[in-house]
Amino acid sequence: MTERRRPQLSVEIVATLLLAVTAVTTAWCGYQATRWNGEQAKTSAAVSATRFQAARAADLANAQTEVDVATFTQWVDAYARNEQELATFYRTRFRDEFGPVVEAWIATRPLKNPDAPLTPFAMPQYELAAATEAGELDQKAEGLGEDVRTYIQHASNYVLGVVLCAVALFFAGISTKLTSPTLRTATVATGWLVFLGTVGWVLTFPISVAV
Repeated sequence: MTERRRPQLSVEIVATLLLAVTAVTTAWCGYQATRWNGEQAKTSAAVSATRFQAARAADLANAQTEVDVATFTQWVDAYARNEQELATFYRTRFRDEFGPVVEAWIATRPLKNPDAPLTPFAMPQYELAAATEAGELDQKAEGLGEDVRTYIQHASNYVLGVVLCAVALFFAGISTKLTSPTLRTATVATGWLVFLGTVGWVLTFPISVAV
């Protein structure tokens, strides 16, 4: 083997090695991009389901509030007309959540106490479990939405990793077509720099390997 052929062969070996490891890295980045896109899709579906549950709970809370307002209004009218039997009828039909609130409101002596809340609905005790559930579900959906945005960013980062690996592959491939030893070496070296920088960056990414 001639002395001139040896450096050329060495560059070819280094370029071939670069092609091999870059191809593997490209495949890994592509796989991870697909995985994170899948995580994003699943989490997006969870966001939609949670939003639906929150809306249903909010609708229930609104309906319960309407029932409370209606029964309280009828009770107040009956009480004002001194129709005790009718007032008792409505009072016994307050919802389980609402009855204790009315009792607490009456205990403030609203007819004589100017500082008493105007209605039971202004009492701090007036809290509907459905409304609380709706709020919690909304917060959960917000958290899942943040996860979706994070997963999209992860997938985008891995896609960029694929692009950078393609750049490294370009340098590795074109180096074998060059005739100038200096230019071949510089091209392969550039390819390795791009590859190593990409690998160093990719190693900081989270990994999704769930089946």
